[in-house]
Order: sequence, then structure tokens, then C-alpha cells
Amino acid sequence: MNTDLAALRSILLNKSVRTGNFTLASGKTSDLYIDCRVTTLDPHGAILVGRCGFEAVSTYCAEHQLHPAAIGGMTMGADPISLAVGMASTYSDSQVLQVFTVRKEPKGHGRGKQIEGNFQEGDEVIVVDDVITTGGSTLKAIDAIEAAGGKVLFALVLVDRQEGGREAIEARGIPIVSLFTRATLLES
Repeated sequence: MNTDLAALRSILLNKSVRTGNFTLASGKTSDLYIDCRVTTLDPHGAILVGRCGFEAVSTYCAEHQLHPAAIGGMTMGADPISLAVGMASTYSDSQVLQVFTVRKEPKGHGRGKQIEGNFQEGDEVIVVDDVITTGGSTLKAIDAIEAAGGKVLFALVLVDRQEGGREAIEARGIPIVSLFTRATLLES
């Protein structure tokens, strides 16, 4: 594990990982809760998320000859990750990633958009999520992006809980790139 990834893992374990008895957004109960926002909204955590996320994105794109225009996902979990990776992309020689966010529902006023920020119909994009369990929120973001005329190339996930979400998303033909799995995050 590289130095940045090890440092990010340390912050996640210290700030974001809790054990006990929890009900997750999916409705499932679990002995593990991961609140990535505490890490992704920490200045040091955000810098590491940007560096590690952009490195993972760059590697995957180079291996598969992909050229995404933008990165984003369902608000609120994806927002700091997308912005951090987009900002990190400005320090590279490759294409800068624009950033967007997906609302849970279309806005009830103005232009009534569900996707805000730097997204246009026809864009090839990376969808982001902080944690996947069942994959439900990532799939909702994918649906919104596709409905708006975007093409999702792959998903970048901070933590894959290894509880079926990866399989559900990949069943839609969307590959997953995760910085951590439950196993790699919690290994001693």
C-alpha cells in the first residue's frame, strides 16, 4: 500500500469507522458503520482522497483507454470525493475532470435539473460513491446520469463493504474501482 493510501486508511479508521449495532441507509443492520464524510470533509483526508482517487482513476483510464469528461455522484456522500479528485486532476498532464452532483430528486424550481454543475448531455463520466453496501444510491445516480444523456464509464468508490453492491452495479455493466474494501480497510 502506497504512503498516501496508508495515510488515508489511517484517517478512515480513526475518524470514520465505528463498530456496534447500526441500521444502514439500505435498511440492513450491521456491526460496522463507516461515515466517510468525517474523513472526506477533513482537509487532510480530502487531500488524500483527491490524490489516491485520481491515481486510481488515472490508472484505470490508462489501462482501458478511457477519457472521461467529468466525475460526480449522488449528493452528499459523493460531493467531497468528486471535488477532491477533480481538483487533483488539475495537477496532472492528462485531461482535467469537471465535477457535478446528482440531486436525489429533480429541483422543483428554475430549470428543474437533477444534475448540477459541470455535466452536459453526451458526457462520458465517472460516477462516485463514498460507501457501497447494496449499491442502491450508486445505481440511482447512474439512472439519473443516463436519463440526462450521460454515459457512465465506471464507478469510483471509497469503500466497498463487500455486501453485494459491487455485484449489483457490475450487473448493469458498470465496473467498480474501489480504494478500499471492508477487508483491506479492516485488516490488521
